[in-house]
Amino acid sequence: MSRFFATGSDSESEESSSADEITPKAPGTTFKQSLLISDDEEDTKRVVRSAKDKRFEELTNLIKTIRNAMKIRDMAKCLEEFEQLCRAFLKSKTIVDKEGVPPFYIRLLADLEDYLNQLWEDKEGKKKMNKNNAKALSTLRQKIRKYNRDYETEIAAYKENPQESADEEEEKEAGDSGSSSDSEEDGDDDVSAKAFLKKKPEPTPDASKFLKSAKGSGDESSSSDDDDNEDWGSDTVDSGSESSDEGEEKTSSLALVFLKKTHDSEKSSEKKLGRRKKPKKKEQLEEEGGEEGAGDPDDGGWEKVKGGAPMVKEKPKMFAKGTEINIPVVVKKLNEILQARGKKGTDRAAQIELLHALAAIALENNLGQGIMVKIKFNIIASLYDYNPNLAAFMKPDMWKKCLDCIDELLDILFEHNNIFIGENIAEDSENLAISDQPFRVRGCILTLVERMDEEFTKIMQNTDPHSQEYVDNLKDEGHVCGIIDRLLDYMENKGSTEEICRIYLRRIMHTYYKFDYKAHRRSLGLQGETKSEQDQEESEGEDSAVIMDRLCKFIYSKDRTDRIRTCAILCHIYHHALHSRWYQARDLMLMSHLQDNIQHADPPVQILYNRTMVQLGICAFRAGMIKDAHNALLDIQSSGRAKELLGQGLLMRNMQERNAEQEKIEKRRQVPFHMHINLELLECVYLVSAMLLEIPYMAAHEFDARRRMISKQFHHQLRVGERQPLLGPPESMREHVVAASKAMKMGDWRTCHSFIINEKMNSKVWDLFPETQRVREMLVRKIQEESLRTYLFTYSSVYDSISMQTLSEMFELEIPTVHSIISKMIINEELMASLDQPTQTVVMHRTEPTSLQNMALQLAEKLGSLVENNERVFDLKQGVYGGYFNRDQKGGYQQKQSYQRGGT
Repeated sequence: MSRFFATGSDSESEESSSADEITPKAPGTTFKQSLLISDDEEDTKRVVRSAKDKRFEELTNLIKTIRNAMKIRDMAKCLEEFEQLCRAFLKSKTIVDKEGVPPFYIRLLADLEDYLNQLWEDKEGKKKMNKNNAKALSTLRQKIRKYNRDYETEIAAYKENPQESADEEEEKEAGDSGSSSDSEEDGDDDVSAKAFLKKKPEPTPDASKFLKSAKGSGDESSSSDDDDNEDWGSDTVDSGSESSDEGEEKTSSLALVFLKKTHDSEKSSEKKLGRRKKPKKKEQLEEEGGEEGAGDPDDGGWEKVKGGAPMVKEKPKMFAKGTEINIPVVVKKLNEILQARGKKGTDRAAQIELLHALAAIALENNLGQGIMVKIKFNIIASLYDYNPNLAAFMKPDMWKKCLDCIDELLDILFEHNNIFIGENIAEDSENLAISDQPFRVRGCILTLVERMDEEFTKIMQNTDPHSQEYVDNLKDEGHVCGIIDRLLDYMENKGSTEEICRIYLRRIMHTYYKFDYKAHRRSLGLQGETKSEQDQEESEGEDSAVIMDRLCKFIYSKDRTDRIRTCAILCHIYHHALHSRWYQARDLMLMSHLQDNIQHADPPVQILYNRTMVQLGICAFRAGMIKDAHNALLDIQSSGRAKELLGQGLLMRNMQERNAEQEKIEKRRQVPFHMHINLELLECVYLVSAMLLEIPYMAAHEFDARRRMISKQFHHQLRVGERQPLLGPPESMREHVVAASKAMKMGDWRTCHSFIINEKMNSKVWDLFPETQRVREMLVRKIQEESLRTYLFTYSSVYDSISMQTLSEMFELEIPTVHSIISKMIINEELMASLDQPTQTVVMHRTEPTSLQNMALQLAEKLGSLVENNERVFDLKQGVYGGYFNRDQKGGYQQKQSYQRGGT
């Protein structure tokens, strides 16, 4: 208790000195008292602060460091401190969620972004920067732009009224200092038990507190000093009661201290309430409408910054009170809003809201549909401009607004036939007023819908394809196709031929890659159990094949631009191939001659061409045209870049081959995931086609040293399989094909069949085809036929004659089929044999060299090439006129040498 009393008497006031005179002290108490005083001084230096004060002080210190680094243009320091600031702000998330984003933090973000943009535009200054600062500037600029997207509303509010934001910041700092002084006062009050008795008469302290909070909330230091002076002032007022009751204080229990705390909590809450009244009044004075001033008392003055106050301020300023709302006034206001478009510091979200408000005003005053169409055009254009970066995609809420606005615009155009829109209508010749003349509005609905389609593609490109979000976004495609169909109907009545071709192509691009299951079931005769649903589907619309045929033929006949016609032809071929119409697809490809000049087309068209060729190859494989399938897929698969050529992803490359800018461009060309072609299926089809062609050819030219390779990739897979030291059962698709190739080489078609068609291969590849069973049957047939050819090539030297009946049983083929295969081999001079018709046997002719003779021929060829190589190496060693080459020309060499000597 003596320690607390010492704290209370540690003052230079008269009361304390008189108290010392009245109460005599022991001689040893002076040293103890001095010790107590020093301890107490240390206690007063310790400040009990809340978590909020600590966190905000940490943020403030980091901001000061960043501002100092900005003054000396130390970008590396700025970057380092900004990263620390972001981490510190993340730690303060719980406090920020409760209190709101502090204004000083928003102020720094806005100032830092402006400062970095200014440095970035200063080309000369950037050149003078050292390497580390230039790199840090680029990195920090990207980070701050990305980071500030989450605080666009607050930053816009700050930029609209920076002075007000600065005032709020000062108020908040004053409030924080007040709270810290509260904690100091509480600490002091806890220490001194006298304070409980001295502050019993409450009116004077309360009045002084309210006066103080009204006076000195602007300055942080003055507010804390006022709190301290106020406490000591109250001591002087109540000095008499202190001196008279001192004896009672010494004998009182510690319960008084704890009783005082309840009183202190009430007093501190009253003080805080008094301090918060002032910002409320200030807000009410500063705001024109005064609606935002009475926010939540817990948030104080910050609610105005967080809640998007600029929009509230702009609404009353839309039109002055008493202004007559007519079309010229609305057009003038619209032009004022549009003038800020694209300017630095423009809040794009606020601009969109203003346009919506203007549309509502025009609708309220019945200004006609002409002005509504014009405003809608500008709203949609502003929604597209919301992301200035070309690579960025629209946020979900903006995307929904865009679709709704386009729908509303189309509704107006369909309801009112007297509205004419077009890009060729000048601003001066617009007719927006309600009159007998039709409305004339400048704008192009087709361009808006094309941009909408591109935005949809960007959204799909930037969404994780394996997430539920992708599925949700993909559901919007029905809405997009519905808008395109509505515009198609509108353009067929009012559009030019060129515009109709453009909208037709958009419709084709949303149709060509989709398999028409409805038409497929109908072609198979599966009118099903759900007959009513089938009838509904049929009544909804025509088959996709009919739609594609109608749209593409219109473009073929009417289009004047090569690009639209090329895209339409490729989409038409792709659609034919997807639905197994092989001959139509092949004929259209050959008639178009696209393969001759496709290298001059732009990259998106080249990607479409590659996709079409791949689909054509897969279609040929399903139809049993193995050679055509191999030829169609050869260019894509032999490059080793199928993924990149089909626009389904980028391969890792060095920065020398492709810089960051080129990589961004290529990413924008990627095909959305739902349009991808299965690369494993593609490779499997190619390898199986190569196997069916290559294995019989290898068997026929086994000893031919000059035989060519049909497929390099297939040979590479065979070599990889042969190099493996341990051969286990095949696991991957490639291993299955290699194992099947080895079995076919031996003429074992059953083993080959078991490797190509099994549960694992079915699940990976064959079940992905629409007509799975038919493809499997075709594959079995091809394996049997090519195994028969391979068997005859390999073992023809062993047989004198062989019965066709035996071959038919071995390979489970009909005798006419066996007869046909052998006849073709004899006609093409692949097999030296003749058919004995009565006995149904194949008689072999011994005209081809035996295996020993073949090996001897190969040895002779190799020895000849070895001698040639040795002579060439020797000539290089001895020089042009030396060695073996000059033995026959010795005389000529010597004559030439003597001639040269004589000449010299």
